[in-house]
Parts: sequence; C-alpha cells; structure tokens
Amino acid sequence: MIILIAEDDAISRTLLERTLQRAGYEVIAVEDGEKAIAELVKQDAPRLALLDWVMPGKDGVEVCREVRRRKELAYKYLILLSSRESKQDIVAGLESGADDYLTKPFDADELKARLRTGHRILELEDHLVEARESMRFQATHDLLTSLWNRAVIVELMSHEVMRSRRERSCSAVMMCDIDHFKSVNDEYGHAIGDDVLREVARRLHNSVRSYDMVGRYGGEEFLVALNKCNPESAVSRAENLRAKIGGQPIQAANVRITVTISIGLALSSEFTQCTVEEIMHQADMALYEAKAAGRNCVRVARPSGVAKPIEEFPRETPVLAP
Repeated sequence: MIILIAEDDAISRTLLERTLQRAGYEVIAVEDGEKAIAELVKQDAPRLALLDWVMPGKDGVEVCREVRRRKELAYKYLILLSSRESKQDIVAGLESGADDYLTKPFDADELKARLRTGHRILELEDHLVEARESMRFQATHDLLTSLWNRAVIVELMSHEVMRSRRERSCSAVMMCDIDHFKSVNDEYGHAIGDDVLREVARRLHNSVRSYDMVGRYGGEEFLVALNKCNPESAVSRAENLRAKIGGQPIQAANVRITVTISIGLALSSEFTQCTVEEIMHQADMALYEAKAAGRNCVRVARPSGVAKPIEEFPRETPVLAP
C-alpha cells in the first residue's frame, strides 16, 4: 500500500519514510500542505496519509478539511502528527476530518499499529462501496440481460420524451418482441432460452448509440428509446435492429438458433398531446399489428390508431450499423 507523508522537517520526513519502507510500505513524501493536497486528489492517490499539523502554506488541519470537501474522492484515511497534546487540539484535529491523531515523538510500533488499523478501515470501506454498487445495479438492471429493468427504462424514457418536447425534437419509442420465443423454450429448454435472451439484449444494446436506451420490458419484450431521432430515419433504424437480430444465428451451448423480432414504433412528434404511457401504448399496439402481419416486421403507430406498414413511410436505406 502507498502512504503519503507530508512533513516540512527534512529529518522527521526522512525518519518516517525509512520507518515505513522497512515496514513494507511504498512512500510518497512531500514537504507542505499544497503538495499533499495535489497528491491526494490524483486519480491513483494514496489512501493513507500522515500529515504534520504545522506546515508551510496549508497546515495538516487545512489539508484534512480540503480533502473532506472533495466528495468525489475515494475515502482517505488521514492521520495528523503533532507535538500538541491538549484535549482541545486533539478534538480540533479530529473535527477537521482527521481519522486519527498521533503525538510526537511517536513510537514506531504504535505508528505501524495505527496504520494497520487504517488499512483495515479502508478495506471495510471498499467492501461497503462494492456492496452498495452491487445493490444499486440489482435495483436498476435486469439480472439476466444486464439491461435497464422495466421501471428504470420507463422512467428514463419518460424524461427523454418530455425533454424532446421542450426542445421540439423527436424520440422514437420501440416495443420489440422475440417471435415464437415460447417454442425456443419448449424445444431447447429454458437455459438455452436464457442464452437467447442475453444475446438478443446484447445485439440490441450494441446496435444503438451510446445515448440511446435499451431495457428489458418483461419476458421476451424489450423497450428501445432512440433520443433525438430524425423521424425520417426512425423506420430504417428499426429495420436495422430487426436485421441485427435475425441476420445471424445465435450460438447457444451446442446449437445455433435463428430468431427474429417484431417491432412496434411510435414517434413522440406524432403524439404531442399524449402522455408517455399513451405513447408506449401506441407502440405496443403497433407491435400487435406487426405480430398480426406475420411477425419479423416493423409497424409504425399513427394518431388515427391504425399502424402503418413501413412501405408507406419515406425512409433511408437500412444500414447494419447506426
């Protein structure tokens, strides 16, 4: 582990550095508070720091306060070093954001014990952060496909549709359903079916732009939201997704399975007076029209309530990459 030493006295700094190196630590040593802050805010900054209270420029207490203000930083374990022994000074040091306080002259074994304590606390902090991020991922993502789950994709899409209305742009909402997916489960089993779902999800995700959104709506249905989508290219974008899924067999275990998808498309610019839920319903109705038309096709919702075949829409030449 790397430890930062901030000590203005050259002899004390050298003594600390040698003591810690003998204990197996890698050491970065600086002589003032400004340089200590510069080291502690780096991307790969030390997580443990020994800070002398009295230093030129910013003292150790000011370094603690500055580091604690930087909420974006990974947690640092900060130990203040000082010859001050009064309770008031110790309290002031700890209230500045220091984790521990060591008075000079210090015992080398005590120093190493305090550092081991700091190391354990940092490991605990890392475990807590990891657990929190895992819980956050599970709360927002579909565990099978790693796409946004239904609640999150609907919320994100709602925000995007409202934003597109403010900016007078267009969001394309696509309801996508794997055709005859039940027969895949029936013939090959649910484990193979899960592999198919994961691969379809991967292809959908890789076929849209980084700022578009893809989520698992439920079962074998996926919701795709294309942000700032040119209405005239929406159909070709939908056809591109359809081609990405059906154009190449999916390798699942020891079998190769070709699956297709049906897509219902609704453009927010066509339903300016509708709620987001109503736009999603229109896309869902268009999906039903695509299923009724024989599957493996795209149908576009229209305000009259009857989905248009894609031949009625002007469109760009479909491409295999958006």
